[in-house]
Amino acid sequence: MNYELIFRSIDFDKIVDHPNILIAAHFWEKEKYEAAKTCYRFMRAIDDLIDNYKSEHTVIEPTEQVALEANVTNWINTILTTKENNPAPAELLETIHRFKVPAWPLEAFAKSMVYDIYNDGFPTLPAFLDYAAGASVAPASIFVHLCGLTKVNAEYIVPAFDVKQAATPCAVFSYLVHIIRDFVKDHTHNLNYFPEDLMEKHGLNRVNLLAMAEGAEITSGFREMVRELYTVADEYRQKTWDMKEQIKPMLEPRGQLSLEIIFALYMMVFERIDIDNGTFTTEELKPTPAEIKERVRKVMVEFEKTQTR
Repeated sequence: MNYELIFRSIDFDKIVDHPNILIAAHFWEKEKYEAAKTCYRFMRAIDDLIDNYKSEHTVIEPTEQVALEANVTNWINTILTTKENNPAPAELLETIHRFKVPAWPLEAFAKSMVYDIYNDGFPTLPAFLDYAAGASVAPASIFVHLCGLTKVNAEYIVPAFDVKQAATPCAVFSYLVHIIRDFVKDHTHNLNYFPEDLMEKHGLNRVNLLAMAEGAEITSGFREMVRELYTVADEYRQKTWDMKEQIKPMLEPRGQLSLEIIFALYMMVFERIDIDNGTFTTEELKPTPAEIKERVRKVMVEFEKTQTR
């Protein structure tokens, strides 16, 4: 397999939505990569519907909550219906059918979107972790599902392992990493994903978090909250590594490489978190396309070495 040719075909500057997933998926055969793009494009559309509304409105009125929930419910019901003349996009329906995408990741995603409509944050860290396992397990599970598919006589066979069990540690790890990375973007758009019990414990609230997001000095309380979240993220990092090693033997070489790549890309952000001295800006925490490209090349080269031993 000419991985170098695939690598050179990736335009790292243009991958915006779900960048880690789509970069890693580039190393699959083209039709599986296109399946991933299709699934994530439609998930992104409903996710943006909720986030954009919350960014523009400090409070969602009850009538608007009902209307937004109806949109989400209609979205998931349309996708999962088997009726003729289904109004859902044919491309999405065909992808779900051909690649045997299970219903539960989409249902979990819809459930997390409804939570977002009626809630403005999380009361406790356990509540946040439960949400993360739902909100992130959908895209993570679809990635792991597609990654684990094998093709026999033009027919795709579902993975030989429990996809949800495999995807959940990575989903939670990535979500924890991303709420730290996206601190500035979230809080300047009326979004908060930090658990309220941790905020209260460390003397934080939406007002001083917004001030820090806009450039005020980072407080010791914020650093200690991040330290707690970082510690939990590290636990899920190790669980993700263990799960990756467990399922790799059941994947084709392309799938093995994509799994190594996506883990390395999440690690890029994790490694940049400087609890004691960082400013937690987007520029500080978000790798550049050039840095991402170099990390992918490094993972690819190391993987190729293991294939020739």
